[in-house]
This record gives sequence, structure tokens and C-alpha cells, in this order.
Amino acid sequence: MFCIVYDLHYFCTMFQFKQFTIHQELCAMKVGTDGVLLGAWANGGQRVLDAGTGTGIIALMMAQRYPDAQVTAIDIDEGAVKQAQQNVTQSPFARQITVLHDTLQEHQGEYDAIISNPPFFIDSLAAPDKQRNMARHTQTLSYAELMQAAWRLLSDDGELSVVVPFDYRKRMEDEAVFVGFFPCRMCAVKTTEKKPAKRYLLSFKKHPCPCKQEQLTIGSDTYQELTKEFYL
Repeated sequence: MFCIVYDLHYFCTMFQFKQFTIHQELCAMKVGTDGVLLGAWANGGQRVLDAGTGTGIIALMMAQRYPDAQVTAIDIDEGAVKQAQQNVTQSPFARQITVLHDTLQEHQGEYDAIISNPPFFIDSLAAPDKQRNMARHTQTLSYAELMQAAWRLLSDDGELSVVVPFDYRKRMEDEAVFVGFFPCRMCAVKTTEKKPAKRYLLSFKKHPCPCKQEQLTIGSDTYQELTKEFYL
């Protein structure tokens, strides 16, 4: 099952996608539209890193989309790592995905693509739940640290893809430009056609490139086309 509801945390403990199942009872951050959109939109490669994997949903989506890819999924939360390992092991993509308990700041390797649904919130009040707070707030991974690590880990032609709330977009872009990245794709995500964008999907490369600008609305034909290989 899957509910197309934006930015809510669900009481469901399991979601069934076309080719894999996501269990999430051990994770602070549940399956949501942000992760699904990012996993369906981001470009991959032979070596893919899912930074802050949570349930493992993005790692599984990238493995499904890129059958020849080797995907590394990392998270600092032990519960999330255990959950992602469970979800990966029970999927058809277990041979493609390695799940590690690691921080992005200390992780080693070289990747053609890095995908991250990062902690968003900088100035907002911390949640009382320690695990949920770690997943949602940037104390454990600031935007600057994300960009610095991505620059170090990406191959010369690699691509970093992230999702951010509309009001944090400029901060993310500023940190990317500061370390030397160039924007190459941007997708404004709306909940309804007449409302302003609620999220932005952003991707960056190490070399100058034309920045492709896109827009989609949740539930639209474009949205359905993007996610059709995953939703039942």
C-alpha cells in the first residue's frame, strides 16, 4: 500500500511497491513523497551512494532503475541501518546493495552518483524524540558538510542529487556553489498547480553545465509517469 500524502508521518509499518517492500517500524523518518520523488528523479551510475538511507527506499529504487549499479547505503542511526538491511535482504536487489553504519563525513570511496534526502531543518525547534530529531535536523549533517563530503566522494563527472524544502533551497545552493559545484537540474515540486512549490529536487556537478529547470505537481500525469515503475 502507499498513500500519496505530502510531508506526513504514517502509522503504517509496511509499504508494498511493485518490486520490493519497505518495513519502517525501526526508522524515525517514514516513507514519504520526498524520498520517492528523489529516488525516481535522480540520475544514477555504476557506483551509487545513498547518504542517510533510512528505510533504504532510495537505495532500492536506484538498484531497480540501474540494474548494473552497485549501491552503497549509509546511515548514522543503528535502527535505520538494521531496517534498511532487512528491506534490502528481502528484496530482489540484495546483491546490488551494501548497507553500512557510517557517517557521510567519514565515509570513503568514489561514486558516480550521490543521492541524499538530508536532514532539513536548521532553525526550527528540535523534536523531543532523539532518533527523529537526528533524522530531521542538521546538527548531524549540515548543508556545508554534505557538500564538502559530496565533492570529496564524487568522481570527476559524478552528480549529487538532493531534495529540500522551498525555503531552504538557497542555503543548499549557496553551500554547493561555495565548494565548487554547479547546478545542472532543478525541479520545483507543487502539491497543487496553483500553489507555490513546496519542495525542490536539485542536482549538482563539478563542471559548468546548462541547468535544466523542470516542474511537477503531485498526482499529475508527469508525476504518474515518473513514479509508475514503483507504485502499485
